[in-house]
Amino acid sequence: MSIYNIAVFVAGLDEEYQSSIISGINSYARKNRINVSYFAAYGGVLNSKCFDIGEYSIYSLADLSRFDGAVLMINTINDAGIKQQIVDMVRKTSTPAVIFGCQDYPDIFNISIDNKNPIADMVRHVVNEHGAKVINYISGPVTNPEARDRLGAFRDTMAELGLTVEEDRIFYGEFRSADGYDAVEEFIRSGKELPDAFICANDAMALAAISALEQYGLCVPLDVIVTGFDNIFSAQNNCPALTTVTRPLSEMGTQGLKVLLDIISGSKPSPVVVDASCLFTESCGCKLSIPDDYTEYKKRTFNKIELTNYYINRLNILNAHLAESETAQDNFSKITDFVRELCFPQFMLCLAEDWQDVFSSGDPGKLFSGTLTAPIIWNEGESSSVEYFNGRDMFPVPLENGGNICYFLPLHFREHCLGYYIVINNDFPTKSLLCHTLSMNISHSLENIRKLTHLNSAMEELNKLYVIDPLCNIYNRNGFIRITNDIFNNCIKENSPVMLTFIDMDGLKFINDNYGHNEGDFAIQRLASVISESCRQNQICARFGGDEFVIFSHHTAEGDAEAIERRINSKLDSINSIICKPYKISASLGSVNTIASPDKTLYSLIKQADDIMYEVKKLKKNSRSASDHN
Repeated sequence: MSIYNIAVFVAGLDEEYQSSIISGINSYARKNRINVSYFAAYGGVLNSKCFDIGEYSIYSLADLSRFDGAVLMINTINDAGIKQQIVDMVRKTSTPAVIFGCQDYPDIFNISIDNKNPIADMVRHVVNEHGAKVINYISGPVTNPEARDRLGAFRDTMAELGLTVEEDRIFYGEFRSADGYDAVEEFIRSGKELPDAFICANDAMALAAISALEQYGLCVPLDVIVTGFDNIFSAQNNCPALTTVTRPLSEMGTQGLKVLLDIISGSKPSPVVVDASCLFTESCGCKLSIPDDYTEYKKRTFNKIELTNYYINRLNILNAHLAESETAQDNFSKITDFVRELCFPQFMLCLAEDWQDVFSSGDPGKLFSGTLTAPIIWNEGESSSVEYFNGRDMFPVPLENGGNICYFLPLHFREHCLGYYIVINNDFPTKSLLCHTLSMNISHSLENIRKLTHLNSAMEELNKLYVIDPLCNIYNRNGFIRITNDIFNNCIKENSPVMLTFIDMDGLKFINDNYGHNEGDFAIQRLASVISESCRQNQICARFGGDEFVIFSHHTAEGDAEAIERRINSKLDSINSIICKPYKISASLGSVNTIASPDKTLYSLIKQADDIMYEVKKLKKNSRSASDHN
């Protein structure tokens, strides 16, 4: 039996409409060993264009050449441009596909639902049975075909009943809960007369509207009627119970996957239109129909609350631990602990190869088609990683067998894509309201590590500039004092011998005056190189300023001063013969070899060595003068 691989494009996994359809898809997929990969975003939720760009990057990951078919739940995506990109991708690859609730693309098989008749019945009911005359309408986005159908049915039925549709009583939302609150707030601010009813395009907005109205002291349905559409779990069990439209969402998911398999096999399925019907109950003033099994309702509600509380606790702990992470590896370890505690069967964290680098404005499609890394691969209690893999494979390690349900979720900071993670064979993304929170926690922790990495790098560079001489690439005065001071203090405690050598370059002014300052810098660099190469492990050298250098030696022995002078002079002879300049690089040295004691300081030793060096230099000058005179 062939194992089919199906891609699903969806947004807002935590909404009950989506999760209900997905449950039908997954149930059929598991029974028939079909692999389903959900490419899921939470766009349009946080009112941030930058955030939405980062969320929608996940759709660029899907390589449809690796799939046998695609399910398009793009009625859940609010961005018209993103919808079109997904459709264009399907068309370009000629991938067999089905779409839910959208007749805008006649070349793609539509699993539709009757959106118009239930809304018409709802309007007639509140007008004819409850006497409503003034009605507000809370709509979904006009880019959504289902929202357009429902709004059109509302307008047509109002006209049919001889009622006026006041345009400023229509609120255009995004099918999100927050839209219900916003619609009521906007209406209250308008100062208009309270309507007889709020008819809402879905349950999420309707339930939020009821809550907002109650905050203003208005009672549903005594003061105002509120209706919804979808008959989600919360609608059934709200107080008051929500008058709504019921439709078999799980069955739609199953039917959609069956139709797609028929298309893949070459069959031409018949059109699918799922019926929907009104459910009149408390929020419009009708009688409540008590559920047959009230005990089951209480049990389900309690379990949902307990599970949510558990997830919140675990996520808070994860967030606190991630905030303490200072390295990428520590970060990955904390995430692995979270995955272990939640008993995920399989989990994969996949990142751009250069996720810690400075952001580029690259195309996510190009990023995902390049080289990626998978620092976390969790498989049934065993953790591993893959250093590099081809992004076109999507999975860092291939799946085994069929019937796998995979959720691909984006990781990003604002619009900047970091990678993605995959939850495999676990319902956390659809059953928990906190999957989005997990995504943001992981994303923000990665961004913190990225910034910390660059901050440490910048601090190291600044520290290097503070202690390293840029011309000679050895310690400067600050660096010399900083690193030598602790060693010198330890030598005082141990009463051990130390040596300070002061070195001054000969004839720098002559070189600068006759051959230019570039040649002077060259000569200083060569002398610094000779001094550095002449030092042993117990010796530290630095450019003390201009053409002056120092060497600190600890745990010295008799004869070390002569030894360092011989090494430096020998190397100078060698380098002069190599560079063949019209001048010779030479230096005068003065050394103090003594026992470290509390009455001595580094600066006092430097001063003594400088005085000795000065006497050496003076003898050199006198010697040259006598030679010239002779």
